[in-house]
This record gives sequence, C-alpha cells and structure tokens, in this order.
Amino acid sequence: MFQLTEEEVESLLFNNVISSKGNLGGFLPFVFTEHGVLMLANVLRSTQAISVSIRIIEIFITLRDKMFENVELKRAIMKLENLTKNNTKNIELIFDYSDELSEKSKSSAEREKIGFKITKK
Repeated sequence: MFQLTEEEVESLLFNNVISSKGNLGGFLPFVFTEHGVLMLANVLRSTQAISVSIRIIEIFITLRDKMFENVELKRAIMKLENLTKNNTKNIELIFDYSDELSEKSKSSAEREKIGFKITKK
C-alpha cells in the first residue's frame, strides 16, 4: 500500500477517474497494488472479502493486459505513420519532378528553332 502523489491525483482528475478532489476528503489517498490486494485477501477470512479481493485481482490482470495491448497497438500505428511519411515524401518528389518536366516541355515549345530555313524558288 502506498500514498498517491499530487501529480497522480491530477492525472486521476484529468482522466475522469474521480470527479473532484473533494471526494478525497482533502487528503492524498492510499492505494493498493495488485500484490497488496493479494496479501489483504490472505489476511481477511470472510467469504465476501475473499471474493471481492479475487475480483480486484482479476481486474488488475485485465488492466495489465489492456495496457500491453495498447502498447502493441501504439507501436503498430507508429510503424504505419513512418511508412506513410516516407510515401508522402516520395509522392511529393514525384510531383516536383513532374512539374520540372512540364516546365521544360513548355519552354522548349516556345523557343525558336535553331537551323537554316530552306525556301523554294
């Protein structure tokens, strides 16, 4: 069991876990880790306390699994972003080359032809 810091309480408020600091009674709350809940379940002997402790441990496990799923999802999204950044650069490069080629073809059409003019008599 440990006490939350002010920054952690602000994070709880920001993420809508608690509605206001007034719910805390003006004190920083004490919280249990997953292992703390397990130790508490070993101390408390009532069937209700044991079933609640087991449910809390299951919730901790689910949260941990979801956290790791989000990390993998975030990595996959970052990979896709990197791929699309490279694609965007390549597409911009293609358009730049296309603009250069079209400018060259326009300027060559407007130039005077070089050479002799042959006229028939």
